[in-house]
Amino acid sequence: MKALDLVRVAAARIGGETPRLDAELIVAHALGISREALLLGNPEVAAGAAEAFIIRRAAGEPVAYILGRQEFWSLDLEVGPGILVPRGDTETLIVAAQRLFPADAALRVLDLGTGSGALALAALAEWPQATALATDVSEAALTVAVRNADRLGFSDRCSVLKADWAEGIAGRFSLILSNPPYIGEDEATGPGVREYEPHGALFAGKDGLEAYRRIVPALPALLEADGAAILEIGWRQADAVLALGREADLRGTVERDLAGRDRAVVFHRIASVF
Repeated sequence: MKALDLVRVAAARIGGETPRLDAELIVAHALGISREALLLGNPEVAAGAAEAFIIRRAAGEPVAYILGRQEFWSLDLEVGPGILVPRGDTETLIVAAQRLFPADAALRVLDLGTGSGALALAALAEWPQATALATDVSEAALTVAVRNADRLGFSDRCSVLKADWAEGIAGRFSLILSNPPYIGEDEATGPGVREYEPHGALFAGKDGLEAYRRIVPALPALLEADGAAILEIGWRQADAVLALGREADLRGTVERDLAGRDRAVVFHRIASVF
């Protein structure tokens, strides 16, 4: 059968929010070709060529885990079970940082809870003179982050450290980035998220604020005088996270994502306090 006929069959079985796109990616992956080559060439394919992948996706497994990769900030990142799948909304943090620092800035970047390395590596791609320290409590995440840095050519500018948020981190940084867990334990999630992605990277206590209660008080000691910390937040958490910043003598503003929802808080040190 033709590949695009298989795509139509797969999309009907997969369902969900983006069945056609998911099916195109999965069938292309099964054939070992790009999605573009699939759409343009429409090659012949055995009916069962993508069967195992279709079954996994229909059960709710994220497409990124099936493919073993996810694009973030135009970077092709390795991901897999135990590693949070980078989302497009998280690119809001890099966009916010672009407004604060020129492209030639020699930034010292700290990525707290790096996962796949997405934020640290995006920062290194955007600021060619920057260096980054990527931390995570998960050995599996750090292993993947190192592989991503090596494959993308950033290993000479990116180091990793096993750390539980800010514990044991020395020095000051011009840009601190973090996408911490911020979902309340009883909150609803999208299909497949709770079932497949690492809970430690998703859930943060009853109110979803536990990670911020640890990260925000540590920021003043980690930020350079003119530095900035940009933390991803849930769209209803801005007031609570800003309040934590005020308690730590930090000045905060809110950044919105492309959908117009609160997506990040940007913190600066209050100079008169330090």
